[in-house]
Amino acid sequence: MFADFFVMIKQKEVELLEKLLIKGGNRLTGEVTISGAKNAAVAILPACLLVKDTCRIENLPNIKDVKLFLKILENLNADVKYIDNNTVEINCTNVDSWTPQGDLTRKMRGSSYLMGALLGRFHKFSVDPPGGCDFGTRPIDQHIKSFEALGAEIDLSRGMINGYAEHLHGSSIFFDVVTVGATINAILAAVTADGMTVIESAAKEPHIVDLANFLNAMGANIRGAGTDTIKIRGVKTLHGGTYTIIPDQIEAGTFMIAAAATRGDVTLRNVIPRHLEIISAKLLEAGVNVSEDIDSVRVWVSENTKFKRINFIALPYPGFPTDMQPQLVSFLTTIPGTSTAREGVWDNRFRYINELKRMGANIRVEGQLAIIDGVDKLLGAHVKATDLRAGAAMIIAGLMADGTTEITDIYHIDRGYENFEQKFINLGGDIQRIQVLEDDFD
Repeated sequence: MFADFFVMIKQKEVELLEKLLIKGGNRLTGEVTISGAKNAAVAILPACLLVKDTCRIENLPNIKDVKLFLKILENLNADVKYIDNNTVEINCTNVDSWTPQGDLTRKMRGSSYLMGALLGRFHKFSVDPPGGCDFGTRPIDQHIKSFEALGAEIDLSRGMINGYAEHLHGSSIFFDVVTVGATINAILAAVTADGMTVIESAAKEPHIVDLANFLNAMGANIRGAGTDTIKIRGVKTLHGGTYTIIPDQIEAGTFMIAAAATRGDVTLRNVIPRHLEIISAKLLEAGVNVSEDIDSVRVWVSENTKFKRINFIALPYPGFPTDMQPQLVSFLTTIPGTSTAREGVWDNRFRYINELKRMGANIRVEGQLAIIDGVDKLLGAHVKATDLRAGAAMIIAGLMADGTTEITDIYHIDRGYENFEQKFINLGGDIQRIQVLEDDFD
């Protein structure tokens, strides 16, 4: 009995969680290299299931969501070989299961793309509902609509999502709303379907274009990605090859706003400036200096900068990204006057506002509208990362604030940013990651 007790104590001792301590007030300066795009990676990795050959993926972000997806593929019997931290070779020739491991898929939203990939590969799938950040209702009705248009039958009974198609055929798919996830799933399912598939009202995000470019590099026939209409002529088979993932638009935007929020001067390397135009536009509107080169962007605040209040709406690309909404709101908390942020994509993305209020922000929420009255400064406080991008917003707020900010639930941040705090440290930020017992969070 006593032995069991000490085993329990030992187990408790090793159940460590992590948090970030940030001492604010430092101006970020220097250069930062942006990693590969998370959102592109979690679409391209399941697409490898369509290829019975070796796909070499380069510029892959070294983050938890990517590692989790590679584990899901391995459990489906894919051969995954790590070349280095940002390069893997994946051979899906021997994949023989259309039922991915539920305790893995429930941890991330991107696992929903397994539906389209497995349907295209095996003409059937059985998956658990995906997990990921909770922004309220995330229906899959448009995903189902696209699968059914291609000839599949979908069954949602017994807590699983099951799909089966005796034959996949090209079809016309018109989405009732612009949806990134359903657009990706429709592409994956249609790549090897017989005939022509036309997707109308398609999402246009950069990672959708990257997915189409990857598949085309492997022998697919996809045209129009990045526009409202995508046309896919099905092919019998795909072949292996090498592909480099695009830079992360959201990571780049996060560092752009962090530079502005700390009144700093930061140059971002390995970016596609065109993907950042709407973020640059909003910073310029707020009085921040922004300049761009072929593959770099500089953001800086000068001594004579006069900040201005702004209004923005989070919309599908090429609108302002919903994944950048929390970061921009953090910046606006100390901009004189009243700014507004309207969320036009998700129905529950303002949960982080209460965390900013703990730091002295003056924000009120009316439905999908956040009204931000600028304050002189934020103050360090104990806050939590309510989701991935909210976690980034808390880091920005901590860097801006007087005093020390403690951020818990940082596993959200690790899901989507590579070496995040180290990149801030390299720019002059004072950030420390510490391990604590779970009880210390109570």
